[in-house]
This record gives sequence, structure tokens and C-alpha cells, in this order.
Amino acid sequence: MIDAAMEKPPTFNVIVVHSFSRFFRDQFQFEFYLRKLAKNGVKLVSITQDIGDDTMSVMMRKIMTLFDEYQSKENGKHTLRSMKENARQGFWNGARPPIGYRIVVAGQRGAKVKKKLEIDPIQAETVRMMYRMALNGVENSGPMGLKAIVSWLNENNIRTRDGGRWGLGAVHLVLTRTTYIGQHKFNYRDYRTKASKPKSEHAIMEVPPIVTEAEFRAVQRSLTARSPKMMAPMAVGGPTLLTGICFCACCGGAMTLRTGTSSVGREHRYYTCSTKARQGVKGCPGITVPMDRLNDAVIDHLESRLLDPKRLTLLMDQLIERRDEWVDQRRLHVADLERRATEAEAKLKRLYEAIENGVVDMSDPSLKDRIAELQAVRDQARGDADRAVSHIEKIGPEITAESLRTFAVTAKKKLRNDDGTFARDHIRAVAQRVEVISKTEVRIRGLRSELLRTLTAASGVEAAVLGVRSFEPKWRARNDSNVRPSDS
Repeated sequence: MIDAAMEKPPTFNVIVVHSFSRFFRDQFQFEFYLRKLAKNGVKLVSITQDIGDDTMSVMMRKIMTLFDEYQSKENGKHTLRSMKENARQGFWNGARPPIGYRIVVAGQRGAKVKKKLEIDPIQAETVRMMYRMALNGVENSGPMGLKAIVSWLNENNIRTRDGGRWGLGAVHLVLTRTTYIGQHKFNYRDYRTKASKPKSEHAIMEVPPIVTEAEFRAVQRSLTARSPKMMAPMAVGGPTLLTGICFCACCGGAMTLRTGTSSVGREHRYYTCSTKARQGVKGCPGITVPMDRLNDAVIDHLESRLLDPKRLTLLMDQLIERRDEWVDQRRLHVADLERRATEAEAKLKRLYEAIENGVVDMSDPSLKDRIAELQAVRDQARGDADRAVSHIEKIGPEITAESLRTFAVTAKKKLRNDDGTFARDHIRAVAQRVEVISKTEVRIRGLRSELLRTLTAASGVEAAVLGVRSFEPKWRARNDSNVRPSDS
């Protein structure tokens, strides 16, 4: 309509509205477009707010538009609060459901039809397939990245629910959305600016989970490990086992792949110091090691030392201590939430008693808002407490000596894959830096907390492929992280 009014000459010269609020509820936009229309010879007329063009009328119009803007924002605030509370109660507010879910009628409250989300069996299986590929690949071929998953889905004619092809954005959203572990986020970003809102404004809607929380967390760590911000691209998809984590102990430079051909035409592959390769002997004396020999030495060390069941058993105490600490923190949080809910409930009771005793005027416009606010605080605190308790109850299975032995045996087998794909990922889950000191001496450094995290994931998820910050090694500076425990 405004575009047509701005034509030269305009197709009409009057715009009739019921009230000025029907034109714009933002005072700035109202005045901006009103002046543009007037400049083009088009007049705005309100049926219910007939005012003139004199100075007093202009002032009254601005006051009315200012009140319209205020009322619009207040209505939006109340509507959003109602929608957040609706989400906390587990009801769907509208819009298209996430992939893997469908909308069903849950009941009716007055004239309003309440709706919930339920699992769509067909699309849910596609979601589970994506998580399996991210963790284990196709038929346990090794973890797959976003591009590999997208390519496989499209090549195998697995379409979206609209019949289209999958893209990186759609697959990334599926693999990172907390909805699939039963926690759908509502009001987590501004719909105008698309900027994220603070967590205090989020409303968590409980929905049926499609994947387990352990699977979801493992996928997040795997995606983080593959991110170019965390790991160099060649370290993710490079052809060599130690790409991105092998360094020269003399200068600290990366060890890169070099090839050579013997007199009989046989190709040989080596790890060599990149500083020496660029600058010669003056830059670094450098070390060159046959690739097969170094790969076998690293894997043999991990198998015999790091993945020794006896050594892993020594880490169980630390893991149990960390788990107990986490549970204690969660329980303190639950107690605080229950205290908030109790306080809100007590205030509501006192308010109801005041109403019954005639102390509070029922016609007070702020009374309804206060009751709704206290109810929202109480319900949110109770809901958050219930979710926190469920998280405590969902702690993965306890790690035992038998589970550690199983993990060690499985890890040793997967380290020996012929293609080396899973070996690369698995090494990065337990080791971050390999320093070549000489042709006969290598130092492997690692963070014990990363190993504990790997053990935790392995107890609840089939694959133990976790993220490792290759650019920020936080290992012990001068000591081998795999020092044998003393006999005493």
C-alpha cells in the first residue's frame, strides 16, 4: 500500500484507517511515513480519531501514537510471558515443529486448544541416523563430519520432510539442537535481530527425547574437535595418523609429511621438521623419522602404557570424585530452586488470604499481574528442580574395572584400523601432542582430564571420540604424562 502511494503520480490520494494504531504502532515509523506520504500528496485519515492539521491536533496525534507504541510493547510483554509459561508447561506455542516431531492436540482450556509435540517415527529415525554417523559412521566406518553426513544422505536419496536435499545448516542444526534430548528452547533469540538472548529469558519446554544425553554431548565434543577454530583443517581430514599433533622437540615446529622414492621405485614416507624443510640446517638441525615407524611406536605406547587396564583403574578414583562433586553441586542447585518455589507459594497463600479477608482490593489492576508473576516464578522453579533431579538420575553407568578392561580392548582394536580414520580421531581423544626428540626417543603429552572425559563417554556411548583443543595444548611441560605408577 505504501509503495503504491509513493508512486508518481500516486494511484490514490487518501489512506483510510480505523485508528492511527492500525497504520503503525511505532511513533518514529508513523511520523516518518506520514511525512513521506504528505510529500507525495497522500493524506492519512482515521475514522475513529478525526483530528485536524493545526498545531494542537498534531500534538494530540503524536501523544496518541506514543501511547499506542507503549500499549503495543506492554501487550507484547504480557503475550511473551504467557507464551513462556505455556512452553514451561510443555505446550507448543506454534510455528513449524523441529525435524523429527509433529504437533498433536493435547486438550482444550476454554476456547484455546493446547498442543504438544510427539515423535514422528519416520523423521526421528533420520535424526538418530545422523547421530550414529557423527559418532560411528556408516557400519562403524569411523566418525563422520558434517560434509560427509550431508553427502551420504543426499547420495542415498534420504530427503528432508519437504522432499528436498540436505544442507550443512540443516544437519548442523539437528546435531546441535537440545530439543532432541528433550529440552526445547523457547525465546532463546530475538526474532528481529536474530541475536541470542540471555539464559535467564529462555524457557525450556520438555519434549520426548529422540537421542540420549550422552550421545548428544559426545557429538558436541566431536563437532568442536572438527571445527577449524579448534583444529587445523589438515588435522581433521589429513592422510597421516599424527597430522596436527606431531612436533619437533628441538624447535617446536610441526612435523610434516615428506615422500621419497628408492632406486627400485618404492615410495617411502617420512615425518620431517617443517623448520628444517623451509630454512635448512641453520633453522633447525631437524629430525626425519619414517612415518610407519613413528606411527607404530605411538600406537604401541598407547596400547601398552596408557590403555593398560591397571593404569586406567588408578584413574577411577578421580572420576568418581569428580562425579560426586558434580552431583553435590546439582543437589545444592535443586535445594535453591525448591526454596524459591516454596517462597513463591507462601507469598501466593498470603496474597489469597488478604483477598479473602478484604485487605486487598480485587479491582486493583496490578493484583492480577502480581499473582501471575508469583505463579510463573513458582512453576519455573519447580520445573527447573524436576529437570535437575532427572539429570542427576540420568548419570551414566558407573565405571567398573570390567568396563575399563572392555574399553581398553575395544580402543586397541580400533587403533589398528587399516585406513587409520578412527585411529586419528581416537588418538586425539587421549593424546594431544607428540614430540620427536630423536630417532629413538618420543615424548607423548596429554591432559588427564581429557582421558577421564573419554572414559566417561565410553561408559555411556559406543564411540569415545571426543574433542581435543589442538591449538591449545595444556599438557605437562617437562614430564611424561604416562609415568608408570610406583610399586609402593
